[in-house]
Amino acid sequence: MALFYSLCILIGCQNRNKAEENKPIHEPQPNIVIFIADDVSWNDIGCYGNAIVQTPNIDALAKDGIRFTNVYLTASSCSPSRNSIITGRYPHNTGAAELHTEPTLQMISFPEILRKNNYYSVQAGKFHMGEYAKRGFDITYDDQKTNGDGGEDNWVKSVHERPRDKPFFMWFAAHDAHRVWGPNEFAGTHNPTLVIPPDYLAEGPETKTDLAKYYDEIKRFDHHIGAVVNELKAQQVFDNTMIIVMADNGRPFPHSKTRVNDRGMKTPFIVHWADKIENKQAVCSSLVSAIDIAPTVLEIAGIAVPDHIQGYSFQSLIEKPKDQFRNYVFAEHNWHDYEAHERMVRNKDNLYILNSRPHLPQMGPLDAIGSGSFAELVKLKDNGQISEVQSDIFTSPRPMEELYDCNLDPSQQHNVAALGDYNEQLNDLRKILKEWMEQTGDNIPSQLTKDWYLMSPGIHKTEHHSVRGEMPGSESNAAINNNKGRF
Repeated sequence: MALFYSLCILIGCQNRNKAEENKPIHEPQPNIVIFIADDVSWNDIGCYGNAIVQTPNIDALAKDGIRFTNVYLTASSCSPSRNSIITGRYPHNTGAAELHTEPTLQMISFPEILRKNNYYSVQAGKFHMGEYAKRGFDITYDDQKTNGDGGEDNWVKSVHERPRDKPFFMWFAAHDAHRVWGPNEFAGTHNPTLVIPPDYLAEGPETKTDLAKYYDEIKRFDHHIGAVVNELKAQQVFDNTMIIVMADNGRPFPHSKTRVNDRGMKTPFIVHWADKIENKQAVCSSLVSAIDIAPTVLEIAGIAVPDHIQGYSFQSLIEKPKDQFRNYVFAEHNWHDYEAHERMVRNKDNLYILNSRPHLPQMGPLDAIGSGSFAELVKLKDNGQISEVQSDIFTSPRPMEELYDCNLDPSQQHNVAALGDYNEQLNDLRKILKEWMEQTGDNIPSQLTKDWYLMSPGIHKTEHHSVRGEMPGSESNAAINNNKGRF
């Protein structure tokens, strides 16, 4: 009998051991760090093919992570873009579609959801989102003096001083490379004589110097990313930390910032997560929208995605970067120094733009108009030496509709909307954009915010300065509309 009980105990222990082996292992919640540059275009990073700019730390993350090549912002304008990213909603659905406007206090950011689910959360650097977003952070460092000129001085400090008993989320937002550019520890890193301007800018010394200083700012952004990575490694939490490197809109030059084409809307986007990314040096070419960041972060943290988020999680792409994800991305251009109302939809082959203010030129925001790069374009124009591509910013009136064949014309410089060969694509994207506007509560107000400044170098205010018109989406209460639109 004693032998029988001994055998039962032995068998029972073996069965329990097998059961323990088969039980799912509870993985700790990952840490998440988002580095967001200010006014940096997708192809101004070394790993995206720019041979001049020095970004060794970002390039190293891309080498051991995933480099996304078709991630699109929803606005090429600082605060609307950042609010869209952090809420997972389109700009007109945040109630703050225009620059320097704030969503209502009822808006919810994904850091707030993380914080309510045991995450320690810190924001350091540029904020530019509104009071509602501060609820998402245990600590916010948004004062320029304490953050330093580039906004990065509290990044390593934030990681070092975090509590060790919680997963953490860090929103590290640089002021780099927003104008105005003053001297910094990386000034002079890039030689202007080696800079090759893109074909839509002039090739003169002012433009080359302008671009070189811009690259110096990106170098500083990259340097501080490297410092944070070293701190994460020193704390032995690097492997379980998902890192995202991105920007909020295109470079602060004519033809880029505020435009709804790739020069304004496509962002560099690198994801590094040593514990989960098996395919090193992977490239993901699928379309992704900035509103997809919020649900992705929540899903990888094991948190249910609430209905008010309009984006979709792309966690599957982290596991299988070759897969396809979105069929469409949408973006908008509302007031940013000057009156504007454009909407864009893009699929893998074509990009369509609807411009409800075609009588207005698109010279760029005030900071771009005040640049040496703009001055050299004006000089070429006045001398009759400007190319067709360069002169686009001065065109008025502009086409109400634009369509680009992104396979044959990746730079989107040849509008084919009027060509009969593209009627099918034009009608299809026109219909899809109209549907998206209706479903998400977007509209075209008759009284938009007008120009606050003259379209000339220098800060010359107009009679409309500080006067706001009707916010796109306000008529239909788009801020409480959760419709996601086409995917």
